[in-house]
Amino acid sequence: MSGGSRVPSPLPGAVGLSHLSAYEWEAADGVCGGSPHLHTVCTEAYVVTGGRGAVQTLSPDGYRDIPLEAGAVAWFTPGTVHRMVQGGSLRVTVLMENSGLPEAGDAVFTFPPEVLADPGRYAAAAARVTTEAEALRRRDLAVEGYLVLREALVRGDAGPYREFQRAAARLVRERVPVWRELWRSGALAAAERTGARLAALAAGDCTHFEEATAYETGPSRRGGFGMCGIRDAYTLP
Repeated sequence: MSGGSRVPSPLPGAVGLSHLSAYEWEAADGVCGGSPHLHTVCTEAYVVTGGRGAVQTLSPDGYRDIPLEAGAVAWFTPGTVHRMVQGGSLRVTVLMENSGLPEAGDAVFTFPPEVLADPGRYAAAAARVTTEAEALRRRDLAVEGYLVLREALVRGDAGPYREFQRAAARLVRERVPVWRELWRSGALAAAERTGARLAALAAGDCTHFEEATAYETGPSRRGGFGMCGIRDAYTLP
């Protein structure tokens, strides 16, 4: 990354970034794809760069199956369960709020209720994986719980889905102080810098142009096992 000795600037809005190739492993319902989960704080977006597939979502709107093909953009707000589905060479650029907080813990898998009820058991099941076998086991456990939630929601029973949301909130509660600091130093700080620049321009001051520069970077890790697929990660300021 270039820019001299100054502190690097984050991506616009302090978003996080990763690239995914959706998993091609078939699940219990015959669908190939990733591990269903939700985010408790952050909105996440998929920008489709190749192939085709879908993202399945569970929300107060019910169950949706949103087609994905090159050029499509889909995003989902906190509390929305989402599952990336492979339809053929699906490749996605993922944009994440708050400096990539979804990949730093703001994600809860749709594991069965007995796993969600035990923080230690949940942590073990949700731990970062390094092999295909581990990623497959984690995915299958998430799909097991997800299918129950989806079936109930399709029947018009939102109870299991709502209980999963409550369980997710309980699981992440202790992480909130750390996340708050990440937000303050990332997205909030970026917004405040914009406010300061607007105030300067309104006063006829453009001295912040003296710090003008450009940055570039590349993947910090290639081919890791993410929640939804094979993931290229980026370490960004």
